[in-house]
Amino acid sequence: MVGLLSCGWSAYREVVDDDVLARAARIAADWLESLDMRPVGETAGLEELRERLGGPLPDGPVDPLTVVEELAAAADPGLIASPGGRYFGFVIGGGLPAAVAADWLTTVWDQNAGLYACSPAASVAEEVAGEWLRELFRLPPGSSYAFVPGCQSAHLTCLAAARHHVLRRVGWNVEERGLAGAPAVRIVVSARRHTTIDRALRLLGFGTASLTVVPADAAGRMDVAALRDKLHTGGPAIVCAQAGEVNTGSFDDLSAIADLTSAAGAWLHVDGAFGLWVLASPRLRHLAAGAERADSWATDAHKWLNVPYDSGIAFCAHPEPHRAAVSTTADYLVQSGPDGPRDQIDWTPGFSRRARAFPVYAALRSLGRRGVAELVERCCEHARTFAAGLADVPGCEALNKVVINQVLFRFGDDDTTDRILRHVVDSGEAWLSGTMAGGRRAIRLSVCNWRTSDDDIERTLTAFRHAVAANTG
Repeated sequence: MVGLLSCGWSAYREVVDDDVLARAARIAADWLESLDMRPVGETAGLEELRERLGGPLPDGPVDPLTVVEELAAAADPGLIASPGGRYFGFVIGGGLPAAVAADWLTTVWDQNAGLYACSPAASVAEEVAGEWLRELFRLPPGSSYAFVPGCQSAHLTCLAAARHHVLRRVGWNVEERGLAGAPAVRIVVSARRHTTIDRALRLLGFGTASLTVVPADAAGRMDVAALRDKLHTGGPAIVCAQAGEVNTGSFDDLSAIADLTSAAGAWLHVDGAFGLWVLASPRLRHLAAGAERADSWATDAHKWLNVPYDSGIAFCAHPEPHRAAVSTTADYLVQSGPDGPRDQIDWTPGFSRRARAFPVYAALRSLGRRGVAELVERCCEHARTFAAGLADVPGCEALNKVVINQVLFRFGDDDTTDRILRHVVDSGEAWLSGTMAGGRRAIRLSVCNWRTSDDDIERTLTAFRHAVAANTG
């Protein structure tokens, strides 16, 4: 590479176009082909990875092909095979082929999807994919939407709209006047809410003193009777309900909660990071009955739709407060105006932003309505199969009735549970995450990947049988 840049940037561009991208594509394809054979967890520790990836910043240019090849080789032992069928940690999906390919194109096209003027194709793809999703979830016609990095950002967007709406109804313009001196807004949340709700509220200026916490049952479902009592006091209020509790997969009674919030004039927000996707399944959508009556919804595409990270979506039944809460204007921008094409900065907290809608569009088009339903249903069936298989694993205690794709279980005391989980992860056969349930250590399996097969489930059960034998023999 010595002297490459002295030959001109056109020569550099030819090297990149002709060699580097083709080599990167081959490395990527080899990685995907290795998923069934490689250990699911990492094979290098922190210090080894620092040594492999570290070193001083080069003084001069390095051949791009060398950079890519050495990066891939150095990172490989520190990669988690999360796109594979035996990764069951957290709630992480894989990548559908069409979505992965579209994501590559998104990177190469390198569009700034903030304004229609910056990328008309990105704007229209977002418009089409957003409407497809709204229809798939059976949300109210005319609902607005925003493509954001993840459910955290989706909560932020939805709750900003909620803040605008409930304060505007009592005569307070929060975008103009801020929160200092504003009427108090009660935020009603479940004791088993996801932590991203709290974080979004904190970023919006609502401290923990603003939270009214409603008890939840053992499965993580909000106590509706207790919610009724909490809403009696009146005043501006936002209620955060849940479609898919992160440990158990259980659903709040969204119909009953919608009745109460409607009567109280409160805004109802639904955290449906992964559970909202049951609305795409005729067999499972009853679990989220009443969801369509909410005012806003947050979900992830990088979970059950199996779109590469990062990809979340916010929906709002009331476009006016949604737009008022997050839009911005400036004389140096080329904006379409309310009646023009979609300017994405009118709906998202982001300004310069990746064209996230292309992979979502590709995933939805490749699966179709029926394919999305089958993907969700197949993952749930795998979870039920795994839970049934645990009945034959000595010492295993099931902690939830499988509702959708989450299986919660433990072995004896906390130390035994952690040892068995560590044994399975260290074996490389599967990767699951630990959690807390009822104040005790537990293991959570989440099936969220299109690649997961019957064989993957059986291999994981076998790994647990071996772990039990090794740790309790």
